[in-house]
Amino acid sequence: QVQLVESGGGLVQAGGSLRLSCAASGIIFSITAMGWYRQAPGKQRELVATVTSGGRTNYADSVKGRFAISRDNAKGTVYLQMNSLKPEDTAVYYCNTQYYGGDYWGQGTQVTVSS
Repeated sequence: QVQLVESGGGLVQAGGSLRLSCAASGIIFSITAMGWYRQAPGKQRELVATVTSGGRTNYADSVKGRFAISRDNAKGTVYLQMNSLKPEDTAVYYCNTQYYGGDYWGQGTQVTVSS
């Protein structure tokens, strides 16, 4: 059974930093691409960042230069380091993977950035 468990969200002032973690189980993590998405109130869920099994990364334009996605295959965990946070980064952040035809999501973690 595939499980993704996010942690690390919280309340932070504009300009601050947070690091999100997503622990995966039930998959062969080292061969699996992982992603972070977010959904703000009243908006559609959007891609934030992805990392391939080989470590290649991709970012939404809105977070380039501020956020960094990384992975630790030994721990089965993907991270999202978020720096220079802005109020518009406020959202529920979700971990995602697509594994053998399935599309899996974590429960989400709330990030709130105050101005």
